[in-house]
Amino acid sequence: MTSSTSTNRLMGSKQDIEAGSKAQYGAYDDVLTEPERELLLPTESNLPTTATFSTPRYSLLHLVYAFVGGAALCVGARFLLDVSGIAGPPPLGDDVRIQAPPYVGSTEVHHFPPVAPTNAFPDLFPTSVGYPGGTPTGAEPGLIATAPSLPLQTGAAQLVAPQKIYKHIHSTPDDDAEEEEEGSRKHYQSDRPFNLFRSWGNLSPWYSVPRGAFGVNDTAEPPAGCVVTGLHLLHRHGARYPTAWANFGGPAKFATRLHESASQWEATGPLAFLNEWTYKLGEEVLTPFGRQQLYDLGVSMRLKYGFLLKNFTETNTIPVFRTESQNRMLASALNFAIGFFGYPFEGQYQQLITIEAGGFNNTLAPYDTCPNANAAGKADRSLSYVKEWVSHFLAEARERLSRAMIGKDGLQGEFDWTGEEVYEMMQMCAYETVALGYSKFCDLFTEEEWEGFNYALDLTFWYDSAFGSPVARIQGVGYLQELVARLTHTPIATHNSSTNATLHTSETFPLDHALYVDATHEVVVLNIITALNLSTLAASGPLPADHIPQDRSFRSADLAPFGTNMQFQLLSCASTPEPQIRIIINDGVVPLHGIRTCPYDDKHGMCPLPAFVEAQQETIRKTDWVWGCHGDWEVPQGTAWNSTTGDAPQA
Repeated sequence: MTSSTSTNRLMGSKQDIEAGSKAQYGAYDDVLTEPERELLLPTESNLPTTATFSTPRYSLLHLVYAFVGGAALCVGARFLLDVSGIAGPPPLGDDVRIQAPPYVGSTEVHHFPPVAPTNAFPDLFPTSVGYPGGTPTGAEPGLIATAPSLPLQTGAAQLVAPQKIYKHIHSTPDDDAEEEEEGSRKHYQSDRPFNLFRSWGNLSPWYSVPRGAFGVNDTAEPPAGCVVTGLHLLHRHGARYPTAWANFGGPAKFATRLHESASQWEATGPLAFLNEWTYKLGEEVLTPFGRQQLYDLGVSMRLKYGFLLKNFTETNTIPVFRTESQNRMLASALNFAIGFFGYPFEGQYQQLITIEAGGFNNTLAPYDTCPNANAAGKADRSLSYVKEWVSHFLAEARERLSRAMIGKDGLQGEFDWTGEEVYEMMQMCAYETVALGYSKFCDLFTEEEWEGFNYALDLTFWYDSAFGSPVARIQGVGYLQELVARLTHTPIATHNSSTNATLHTSETFPLDHALYVDATHEVVVLNIITALNLSTLAASGPLPADHIPQDRSFRSADLAPFGTNMQFQLLSCASTPEPQIRIIINDGVVPLHGIRTCPYDDKHGMCPLPAFVEAQQETIRKTDWVWGCHGDWEVPQGTAWNSTTGDAPQA
């Protein structure tokens, strides 16, 4: 791939997808003829056909006079420059303007692979030519049962973080960034060591949460005397480009403003890189890092639970995994399968692709048939909270970064950032990092500001998709019905939610398997967590918009990052005749005592399977899909109405 940054100035034309396909940006001609250039480096067409040269003669005196005169001119010029520097920059006239290059902020796209490569000869490059050598297999791995401890997901080795992030920045008139003295004013004190990649809410790469993060001081290994007999795995897709739409923020909106206002500003100091910056992000599909996340997750699950495949060999069957038709969903599922089964995976499993589009029932995308899940005021309750919080935690950053901009009349701070635009810069850091590997936007903010960004996304998902949303439980109930059907080996009797009766056949929705894998979105994972009534995650109650609560129980980075995975472990234990179930999210054991029928004090987070099923069946009976998704109800904005159960107001 060629370096587009260095060639942007030489583009014949440039299109910006954010401004529409007809938006053209200024032409840059690399063959402009300048008089001075012609004198020094004449173009071929201007070279004389014949040339006559004469050799000038200079005496020593001429050379001495020339040297002395040149030195005097240099001294005089330096003096004038020093004087002008003391006096300050000269006032700008009407025809002198500070401005960034017109291509700044425009969208840069690299199309690969070519539509019709001239050297593509697939017949000459078969994927198999026979002669594979020996192919005997060994025993299936089972780390979950055999290892003294499990490997943890601790970082993202392929991504590069800034070398230095200040804890706090003291804003000074001359824009010097200095470490502020501890205790000079009140700062938020996090209860965890700072980690940039874990400070991006749902945009964080998934990681193993700290032991006890959810309230159970245990690990994912089965307790002593117990063995894993089955696994239901629900996971999110991997890291992706930004979505096409956002009700607040959005990197594409930031790029559009930069591009449309390029003649009105010049960036300095920490923002100087904006003078050459272009928008390099696509839309919605997986990034290379996102593909690797799901491949790695597949490998990890095979190492932990590969022994469950013996159940399929004994019954002469193969697993059925599910995903949706969206590009990133299908790509995530297939990358997971390559990691889990290896290439080629044909014949080792069957991939059910459910349609994600309006009018199609789909428990992995329930919002497509739930109108209230797309209704303003019901589905976007977080908006007022996020706007208020941004006005608090980004006030200093907004002032600091506005001072780094010079307006069109040469005045510092004349080009003023809005709070939303500074928030978009933080989003740009996360998105560019997971797409390109590194982002200069990450250097712009302090640890404290990144904690604030993390919390802004907690507000977003608490009020839009989880316990504080009136449409959370209703969207998760369809998956609960499917989970209960699988756990009880009983078909769903009545399809009265987001379940799809057409796909509930013995072939496409088997009920007797030891391993299930479903791929979905982070909002649906949170819907399901809410519908399950994992109430310990909501223990700290509704989230405020004016400060970060200490020891908050709900963290979107813990629960719904890129590649998040939720394991429903089925266990057989020698100490009890009843099968047990545990829920593990990103390697953290979740307490189940919020579920009415589960024991309160189980130190391993287990619940007898019959008791767990009874509680979920009760939730299913009490949840009214018609009222929640189609009912004519309203909730006031802000704190006038709150929920910690994810339920709609009662009729």
